[in-house]
Amino acid sequence: MKVLIASALILVGSCATLRHSEKIDNLKKSISFEDENLINNYLQTIQPTDLQIHVEEVASDKYNGRKTGEDGHNDVCGYIRNYYISQDINAPKSLPDYYQKVPKEILPENLNDSQNIIAYIEGEEFPDEYVFISAHSDHEGVINGEIYNGADDNGSGTAAVLEMAEAFSKAVKDGYRPKRSIVFLHLTAEEVGLHGSRYYTQNPIFPIENTVVDLNIDMIGRVDDRHKQNENYIYVIGSDRVSTELHFVAQKANTTFTNLDLDYKYNAENDHNQYYYRSDHYNFALEGVPVIFFFNGEHEDYTKPSDTADKINYTLLAKRTKLIFATAWYIANADHRLEVEII
Repeated sequence: MKVLIASALILVGSCATLRHSEKIDNLKKSISFEDENLINNYLQTIQPTDLQIHVEEVASDKYNGRKTGEDGHNDVCGYIRNYYISQDINAPKSLPDYYQKVPKEILPENLNDSQNIIAYIEGEEFPDEYVFISAHSDHEGVINGEIYNGADDNGSGTAAVLEMAEAFSKAVKDGYRPKRSIVFLHLTAEEVGLHGSRYYTQNPIFPIENTVVDLNIDMIGRVDDRHKQNENYIYVIGSDRVSTELHFVAQKANTTFTNLDLDYKYNAENDHNQYYYRSDHYNFALEGVPVIFFFNGEHEDYTKPSDTADKINYTLLAKRTKLIFATAWYIANADHRLEVEII
């Protein structure tokens, strides 16, 4: 009897594996990728020098480490908001000043009110479906008299979102408005427990059920010890947790435009670091939204005052930003919404 049961389980497992393999093959065939030359035109607007301007600003001493609820973070939020205004990228109608207040009552003790920053480009065909590109804007503040500038964590992600927003805005001005709306979300209070993203998902400005994806960026400007011999990489976390299709969209975007080594080490469910649960995308995933967390891994300056703008690899930052932009473009302009399939 035990042998028969074991044989049956093997057969069932084999059939499930086969069905999953067939589904993957069908997904590969069903993804339509068009306008490569058009996409490449806007990828070329994402330049290392422009990213450097943003990182050096966001990670400068004048913001005192951007701690949630403090003047430095409030001031850098002003810089981000003013950039969207300068690019003619709108605020949501319900938040005309771009700010979603995050009240101190939901934050850890002794923190003041803070804010998420939200800007968006309205879609042409499916304006009520939303592609999110997110990054947290806060950092550690000043500790024992030392400023924690957070150039990689997360000045790099903040700069990437701003550069992608500019690229999409240029496309709109040239007559190429995305089919779906694109939301640029800068989150507060990530460093103190993902509170900004939790507050957003519990108090969404755009309906969660119409949120197609969250492409979350947290540290993409450096190289970890594991890749010292090959800097052409990015960790991709969560891409297949909610939507198999999303996984292959990102892969296709990469093979078409950037040819980075997509490292899935930290996507393993048994990985002891558990990064999937440690940045803002996770609160979207809890709501059934497909997510990707783009990450370069930890390095010697992680959460130290030595995480400064001069140590960012801006050429690599640009390449990684281009991957995320191309992924977002494909999702925003696909004929169909990403299929949700929790595996």
